[in-house]
Amino acid sequence: MGLFTLDEARGELARLRPVLDEIVTLRADMVELSAALAVPGERSPLGGLPERKAVEARLNELMTEIQETGAELKSVAPLLVDFPADLDGVPVHLCWLENENDITWYHRQDLGFAARRRLS
Repeated sequence: MGLFTLDEARGELARLRPVLDEIVTLRADMVELSAALAVPGERSPLGGLPERKAVEARLNELMTEIQETGAELKSVAPLLVDFPADLDGVPVHLCWLENENDITWYHRQDLGFAARRRLS
C-alpha cells in the first residue's frame, strides 16, 4: 500500500474507530471465555468453546480489515496502530495508541515504539 499523510491517517483512524471499539470489546470477551475454558467445569455467561471460536474469528476479520487499509496493527492489548508515512524524507510510522484521541506521535520505522516522538 502507499504512505499516509497525517490528514489521511487521521481520516482513516476516524473511519476505523468502530472497528477498534469492537476489538476492545471482543478482546475482553476472549479473555473471559478463555479463562473459563481453562478451568474444568467453569462456565462463562458469554458461553463456551463455540462462542470463543466465534469471537476469535470475528477478531481475525477485524484485524484483517485494519491491515487492508494499509495501516499496521502492531498490538491488540493495548491497541497500537501505525500508519506508514514520510516526514521530511524519513520513513516513519504515525502512531496511535489505545485511549489516545488523535494521532499526535510518530516514530522512525527502523526504531519502533520506544522511539516515539510528538508531532510538531
